[in-house]
Amino acid sequence: MSLKKNWLLSLLACAGMWSITLPASAQALLPHTLEPNPENLEQQGLALAQDAAQLVRFQQYDQALARAKVATQLAPETYQPWFIWGSLAARNENTDQAIVALKKARELAPEEARVLFTLGSTYFQKGDYNQAVATIEAGLNLEPNSPEALFDLGNAYLKLNEYDSAIASYEKAYTLEEGFWPAINNIGLIQYEQGDISQAIKNWRTAAEIAQNPTEPRLAIAVALYQQGNQEKALSLGKKALTSDSRYANLDFLEENLWGKTLLSDTAAFFASPVMEGTISRLQVNPTEDN
Repeated sequence: MSLKKNWLLSLLACAGMWSITLPASAQALLPHTLEPNPENLEQQGLALAQDAAQLVRFQQYDQALARAKVATQLAPETYQPWFIWGSLAARNENTDQAIVALKKARELAPEEARVLFTLGSTYFQKGDYNQAVATIEAGLNLEPNSPEALFDLGNAYLKLNEYDSAIASYEKAYTLEEGFWPAINNIGLIQYEQGDISQAIKNWRTAAEIAQNPTEPRLAIAVALYQQGNQEKALSLGKKALTSDSRYANLDFLEENLWGKTLLSDTAAFFASPVMEGTISRLQVNPTEDN
């Protein structure tokens, strides 16, 4: 699992992200369009940025992005507007724009671990995994006990095929937050690629017990059981998994969620079985094409 929908936007929605206190005059302007005032442009910019953060909470992303962009012009020497703009640009998959904004935020607030974590996640999104590792590790030097950042670091190491480092990051993330099932799930993904199917199944079962929506670990278990010859149980579990979330019948979606080559190949064979073909057909999903 990649958690690409990411935890990073929750940083914006958090009321505690603001280390500044806006004056009453700026706070009163939040619901309205702000008129530039040369005497307090920076405060107006920060008010707009805070307004953008509130809009994120209500998933009004386009409005939030527009406010954040204006805020960077009004308060160009404060990191919050750049941080919000960069995070929202990353959400829109404008990674080049996001990286420029987040690097500016980093320049203005080099001790803000959240900026580094978000920048590292954006490098991962862009496919620059070495830079993702370096940036997330810089953030962890400032804030070492972030399960989400450790998980992102593990994902970057996984993409670099540095499996031992990936597992170490996932294990630390899970130690810090016991219910953080994606970390255990992804350890299973690595173990499957390494040929340790029994241990992978064990970790996926742990993840399935914890997860609110256990579709991914259940499907992974089904594929593994099918490869081991336990076809009846595998098909029953696979049908249940795809019925609960048909996105997982898409091989591209699974690859995006960091399923490795061996597991993807075995999943393709599993989907080609008559029972699973029928299930997927009923769900009107083509497992080789994007939804």
